[in-house]
Amino acid sequence: MNGRFDDHPFIRACRGLPHDRVPVWFMRQAGRSLPEYRAIRGTGTILDAIADPDLSTEITLQPVRRYGVDAAILYSDIVVPAHAVGFGLTVTPGVGPEVEHPFMSEADLERLRPLDPEADTPYVLETVRQLVAELDVPLIGFAGAPFTVASYLVEGRPSRDHLTTKSLMFANEPLWHALCDRLADMAITSLRSQIDNGASAVQLFDSWAGALSPAQYRRYVYPHSAKVMAGVADTGVPRIHFGVTTGELLPLMGEVGADVVGVDWRVPLASARERVAPGTSLQGNLDPTVAFAGADIACAAARAVLVDNAGHPGHIFNLGHGVMPATDPDVLTEVVKTVHEEGMVNAT
Repeated sequence: MNGRFDDHPFIRACRGLPHDRVPVWFMRQAGRSLPEYRAIRGTGTILDAIADPDLSTEITLQPVRRYGVDAAILYSDIVVPAHAVGFGLTVTPGVGPEVEHPFMSEADLERLRPLDPEADTPYVLETVRQLVAELDVPLIGFAGAPFTVASYLVEGRPSRDHLTTKSLMFANEPLWHALCDRLADMAITSLRSQIDNGASAVQLFDSWAGALSPAQYRRYVYPHSAKVMAGVADTGVPRIHFGVTTGELLPLMGEVGADVVGVDWRVPLASARERVAPGTSLQGNLDPTVAFAGADIACAAARAVLVDNAGHPGHIFNLGHGVMPATDPDVLTEVVKTVHEEGMVNAT
């Protein structure tokens, strides 16, 4: 649908097509690691900043200017749709998403009415439009996968063990599927609205899927993530799927309909490529913590990732998770330079 960047290395890498350089961007590339972000962020929660299109546009552009990355990712949050429909959710600084009255019963389904982007998230659409008008690289839109968003709504705050989420999943499977089905519909609507306004690719974040076994993922998560991917397939934009500690889930995460599967730093790219279906591109997978060891070590680690990929055209260089807040941005600048200068892409 959005063909302006069809020949851009990032889009071609998503599709596994030949291109002239290894594209690179970083998850959480916009944010607290940048002094220019801290200078303009102001007070209030991230949801307040997201609701200001001019501010969100500037925050999204900052890392593109600084690093010279090959894609921008919309400055937003995976809980924006649930917040926008009035579920009673906020994002507490230093904590993360919190819900005053967590999801507990069938009655709570009524708190998740269908998302109307024009009425509920017009600020997101305006931010996307402004970015598309200014960017000379593709814009990635995104949404939270049903499992991860559901875990926030059920737990009421970030959780390490997902005990309440899993208890609901196992004890009341019909309610679990009803919840995830509604969240899948919201994700589809949100992603399509971003694409309709100019996003060139989308990423589905399933940050907490690594808490599940493959059998659990297949039964409780796969149908809903697959629904989201199918719900935007006709747009023709590349679909990226990412989770953390998902090495054992990579085959399934590719099967749900992703064109690109994100790989964290625990699994070598060569091994990951054996786990996904032929034709699936990979994204990753530099350990975010190596940036703290300085530019020389980080660039050496980046070269190791490039060597592991062995010139495969279906590769987008990224971190294996997001940029950490205390990261020195100058180190990431050197990583981008190294990838662009030394990354080799095979012609076929």
